Amino acid sequence: MSNAINKGWWKNRIAYQVYPRSFCDANGDGTGDLKGITSKLDYLKELGVGIVWLSPVYRSPMDDGGYDISDYEDIDPLFGNMADMDELLAEAKKRDIKILMDLVVNHCSDEHPWFQKALREPDSEEAGYFWFAESPDGPPNNWRSMFGGSAWENVGGDRYYMHLFSKKQPDLNWENPKLRQRIIDMVRFWLDKGLGGFRIDAIVHIKKMEGLPSGPADGPDGMVGCYAYTRNVEGIGKFLTELREQTFDKYECVTVAEAAGVPNEQLVDYIGEKGYFSTMFDFSYSEPYNYGHGWHTAKDPYEWDFDAWRDTLYASQLSTQKIGCGATFIENHDYPRACQKFVPEKDHCPEVQKMLGNMYFFLFGMPFIYQGQELGMTNPRFTSIDQIDDISTKNHYRTALADGLSPEEAMRLCARYSRDNARVPFPWDDSENGGFSPAGVTPWLCVHPDYKTVNAKAETAKNDGVFAFYKEMIRLRTVSEYAETIQNGTFAPILQGEKQLIAYTRTGDKTIAVLCSFADSAREIVLPFEAKKVVLASKDEVKIDGNVLTLLPYQSVTLEV
Repeated sequence: MSNAINKGWWKNRIAYQVYPRSFCDANGDGTGDLKGITSKLDYLKELGVGIVWLSPVYRSPMDDGGYDISDYEDIDPLFGNMADMDELLAEAKKRDIKILMDLVVNHCSDEHPWFQKALREPDSEEAGYFWFAESPDGPPNNWRSMFGGSAWENVGGDRYYMHLFSKKQPDLNWENPKLRQRIIDMVRFWLDKGLGGFRIDAIVHIKKMEGLPSGPADGPDGMVGCYAYTRNVEGIGKFLTELREQTFDKYECVTVAEAAGVPNEQLVDYIGEKGYFSTMFDFSYSEPYNYGHGWHTAKDPYEWDFDAWRDTLYASQLSTQKIGCGATFIENHDYPRACQKFVPEKDHCPEVQKMLGNMYFFLFGMPFIYQGQELGMTNPRFTSIDQIDDISTKNHYRTALADGLSPEEAMRLCARYSRDNARVPFPWDDSENGGFSPAGVTPWLCVHPDYKTVNAKAETAKNDGVFAFYKEMIRLRTVSEYAETIQNGTFAPILQGEKQLIAYTRTGDKTIAVLCSFADSAREIVLPFEAKKVVLASKDEVKIDGNVLTLLPYQSVTLEV
């Protein structure tokens, strides 16, 4: 390894998230695998991708889609083996693509050997790797897990263990230095193999509030959400600094933190010059709605305060650009498709998908694309809980039934937000199973009903499709005359008095303005500057008369000004 470590190589690259179970099934067993990903690297290279983040492929019982890891240094047979992983790393390197893996270290699987030994031998070293507690009067506190129910599980007698997520995901005790060393050794194992870095899962939960206190009940179950007691708790910096110094600082890697809820005033600690991570996802503007106590109690996805959401987006950009580089996104494996969140279903169309992409792609930060986003994929319109694999959706469905909803109504409402909306198999062509699995094989999750028309083969053949639009945005961001401006230029909001409009400038060696209309009718916008050139538009027709721009319904226009 060179003594001169390039820590900023990632800043001008486009990242793409692969959900391996649903990307490409190379061996015909109905499940996507590592060889399938390797076989599609040329597709990703054509799009312009320079970083690929894989959701977990470690050995796992798959209780939570692989985020319950039973062996951190092995590949689950569902996805292949370590030789397949080494082949993927080698082939990606040939194409100048870096591979990131998920680093899931707030919790592991209850089938991990550490936890199994902890259950058998309460006095073992491994028992200290977890949050065990003796409590004769029921759970040690009234925390509610993020998947519903108590955050504590009884293992016999008065003994309980903490799980902020599924009961099959016991939380790791980062207060234990021996546990932290095991994690450090594991991280080095992967970086030594040539991994490009990590997306780091649920990392803001590794520090728990001292004393593990109960809190005022916030629901009829007498429990309280665990967030206030386990997210960004004071003292977490000690653990994150140690992890960075002992691992990431020693390698040419990028780290992307899933760090929900970090206050703006603490951003410098996370992504500043000496921050814990290279960059982080900002969730403040990615979910514009409030679910309530269940998905079925949320308002319709697009019935939210647009102005408040817009202002949150602007505030995030203005804060982040002063400190470091954020990671921007509108879709991932945990979300429904973006059009479902931001636009009424009656208006969904490829032009809306382009506008939503344009809205975030030229923000200050490193953009992430989620698989299928570049095809304009929508929610698959689930109608039965039998179509669902996701543990979170099943929990929300049960909550809806307990609240008195019929199975049909509970499913209709929960389907809007199901994580499986984004996890259905990737459609490669219009053949059976969308080309994801061979004909005659039943994929692990149902194929999207629109695969005949929305698929990679059809989309890449279009000159004016969503794929072509994303490819052009990537070109503009990476190799065009506007690349320096988009990568490094200053963000500033404009036209803040206009309703249903996201509008901002990026100023570097040039200045561009991005205007995205969320209105369902045409409108005239008086520009505060002279438009020199149309750089990009989600619809071909762009009308500018003097300094008056006519925006069509759900149109985005990027101008040089």
